[in-house]
Amino acid sequence: MTFISRRDLLKRAAAVGALRLGSGQAAIPADALGAPESPAVRTAVQTFKREPLETLTASEMDVLEAIVARLIPTDANGPGATEARAAHYIDRALGGALAASRPAYSAGLVALDRYARESRGAAFAALSPADRDAVLTDIEKGAGTGFTGSSVAFFTMVLNHTHQGTFGDPSYGGNANFVGWDLIGYPGVRTMVSPTDQKSLESKAMKPNHKSAYEYDFNKDTERGRGPASIKNDH
Repeated sequence: MTFISRRDLLKRAAAVGALRLGSGQAAIPADALGAPESPAVRTAVQTFKREPLETLTASEMDVLEAIVARLIPTDANGPGATEARAAHYIDRALGGALAASRPAYSAGLVALDRYARESRGAAFAALSPADRDAVLTDIEKGAGTGFTGSSVAFFTMVLNHTHQGTFGDPSYGGNANFVGWDLIGYPGVRTMVSPTDQKSLESKAMKPNHKSAYEYDFNKDTERGRGPASIKNDH
């Protein structure tokens, strides 16, 4: 596996643009696993309090949070999927829009944790960042054992949902504090863009607009009432 830098990861995410749930899969490469964790980063991640679970069990969430933390990692340059609360988005969506994926998560998270114990000698969440990356690399390449079907399908599903939870509209439970949009330099939803705004956008000097699409009048009546459960499942 060839690790790419966090900068390359975010540049590729920016090329895709900010995601809205159901708009398709992001083209961030599956091998975009991250940099090693420093003690300071690890402490910062651990300070985040887990929201009440809506669908997953506590043990399932332990594994999922450890996965997303390596798919879009927190490092010295900034926050990642942990701060964006991508795992919370997935937990919430599995009770609605992504409900069809619930059995795949139940089986896949158990299989991944079992594979980590068998191949690395410890639960996935207890492994070092390097060993977690190694396990995820095996899963990505189809070398992970104990999965129903290929482990690749599970890896791809979780990666896609992590993208949604990190870069999607925060109204769905992820992209907390607009972390994902800030990571890729997305200036936010704009109903109008003046020539001056366009120049600022092109020069990357436009001030971020931290507002959900559902805060605009044109979306409140037609979209807010639908909710995440009406969006097509994506896995």
